[in-house]
Order: sequence, then C-alpha cells, then structure tokens
Amino acid sequence: MEKSKVYFTDFRAKPGYNLLQKLNKLIKRAGIENIDFNGKYVAIKIHFGEPGNLAYLRPNYSKVVVDLVRELGGKPFLTDCNTLYVGGRKNALDHLDTAYQNGYSPFSTGCHVIIADGLKGTDEAYIDINQEYVKTAKIGRAIADADIVISLNHFKGHEGTGFGGAIKNMGMGCGSRAGKMEMHSSGKPLVLSNKCRKCKQCIKICAHGAISYNEDEIATIDHTKCVGCGRCIGICNFDAIKSPNDESADILNKKMTEYAYAVVKDKPQFHISLICDVSPNCDCHAENDAPIVPNIGMLASFDMVALDKACADLVNAQKPFENSYLGEQIKHNSELKDLFHINHPDTNWESQIEHGVEIGLGNSEYELIKM
Repeated sequence: MEKSKVYFTDFRAKPGYNLLQKLNKLIKRAGIENIDFNGKYVAIKIHFGEPGNLAYLRPNYSKVVVDLVRELGGKPFLTDCNTLYVGGRKNALDHLDTAYQNGYSPFSTGCHVIIADGLKGTDEAYIDINQEYVKTAKIGRAIADADIVISLNHFKGHEGTGFGGAIKNMGMGCGSRAGKMEMHSSGKPLVLSNKCRKCKQCIKICAHGAISYNEDEIATIDHTKCVGCGRCIGICNFDAIKSPNDESADILNKKMTEYAYAVVKDKPQFHISLICDVSPNCDCHAENDAPIVPNIGMLASFDMVALDKACADLVNAQKPFENSYLGEQIKHNSELKDLFHINHPDTNWESQIEHGVEIGLGNSEYELIKM
C-alpha cells in the first residue's frame, strides 16, 4: 500500500506571517481544495473544551477552516455531541453555554454551532457498519446528515485511550450518548438509587419495558429486557443512570475506531491536528495540567490513521517536561519507552492504529511532508 501523505508545519512565526496564515497554507497544501464543497453541508468536528479547562484549541483556528470552506462554496457548522459524564456539555443547552463561554460563537468563528445529537443526546442516526464490535453505530444526527466531515482536533494524552487525536475526535466525539455508552461498556446501564428523583421519565422512553420501580419508587433496570440503547441515560436530568464503563482499553479503542469508520463512511473527509498544550488528560476535564511536552506543530491529512500515527511519533520523539505529570510518571515507570504508556500505563494507543488499518479506515505508513 502506498504511504499516506501527512503535511506538517511548526509553530514558528516570523513578523508579517502568523500561525493562522500558516494553518491556511497547510490545509491548502494538504489538498482540502480538492474536495467539492459547493452547496454542501460541512460538519467541522471540534471539542469546545470543558469549563475550567484552558488547553482546548482557540476558536481562531476554527475560523481559518470555516472561512476557507465558505470561500469554496460550502455551508460549514461547528459541531460536537453531548457527553456521557456529568459536566458542562451533557445536554445541548449547557454544551452551547460552554462553547460560547470558551469563545466559540458565530461572531468569532463565522458559523453556527450545532450540538449534533440534540437537546438530551438522543437525536441519533443509525449507521450500519457490521464491524467486529459495532454492528450499527449511533451517530449524532447533524453529523450523519452532513455531506462532508472535517475534524479539527487538539492532540493530547488520554486516560482511557492513550491519546486523543483524529480517531477519537471522530469516533468517540461523534457518538450520541447511547453510542458513547456502547463504546465504553460491554454491559448495560445502572441506576444510582441515591440520585433517583422518582420523576419516571426513564420508563416513558424505554421501548423494551426494562424499567420498573421498587417499593420506594426508585427506578430499576431489568438487564434481561434491556438492549443497552442508552436512551434512559440521555433522558435522566439527575444523572441517576450511568454506564458501567467496564470495557477494556483495547476494546474501547477498537469500538471507537469503528465509530470513526461509521462517521466517514461514504463521505469526503479531511483531518487537522494541532500538537500544542499537550495535556496529560482529555479536554473533557474541568482542569488542564501543565503540558507534558513542548509544542510541536500543525498537521493535516485525508487519512486520520496516518495523521494520528504521525502525531504519536512526533510526541514520542520529544523530551518530556520534568515539571509535568509525565515527568513525574517517568520516575515510576522508567522501564517503559513510549511516552503515552508512561503517561497512562494501562492504555494502549497502538490498538487504535492497528484496528484502523484492519478495517480499512486508513494507513499506518505515512510520508511526513514538512512545510
């Protein structure tokens, strides 16, 4: 198989030529203009950051992509799906508040923000992919309805998947709340009895008669009837229903990769990664620890697998900051060589790449073209 092309530029900027101009030049050189955008709806998948976290990408970068898509005749919108966990993005209203608070408004980015899986994370499209772990993916409807998908992601460490890159941005990020539960869990949702408020909204949305109430009117889920759709998680306003989060790191990565496959299935795609402010954990945290390695650069490719592999290789070639979480971890895991394994020893980022190659999502062999 021919090597995939991954384009790279560093974060150096001289007077008269800034980073936004460099990003514009990078994505043009990588071939984004070869996509037919004319009259097409373009989902630009991004992470808007969590309140309190400052490592997320500045909205200025997204405006570069938005402006170019508009120039090429497309109809862009910035998008993400609601989260499975409790936080500032678990429903569309809180999610929009967070996006605006972090600078992602139509006025600053030049386009609208759409939360792809709707108000409570239950507006989803079912995409048949018949892969090893996922047969039918549950994707946020606005993303599924888009004609073209572009990922713009902040490359960083991750406590469950090893790192968060293009595959995670597309796979985990585009799954509805039920889709996220499917990726995280081999089981079915549970009720936290101390949080149940007896509102009985969950029984109304369950199509399989799996929910009932005990003598104290606390909800219970019959796992012999439950199919694991996760819609009860989305409907509960009190976070009383949760995923067991019991899937192994490897299977989580493989399911996430299969979801990424579902998102881009039969659609033009393009991917951009920025390796800056590389935090040890996901931007879903309400805080960000100090960067673990120096800022490296911006990368773009049509191949998200090759892009993630290139980003991982570039990070692994760096000398970690001693006064960071990674620097502390190295003292306890000196036998490990891979920085992501040292950062989170229970993770295995390679399974994303390997599975992506296996299912035809992309190529792990790449040519890094420096600009």
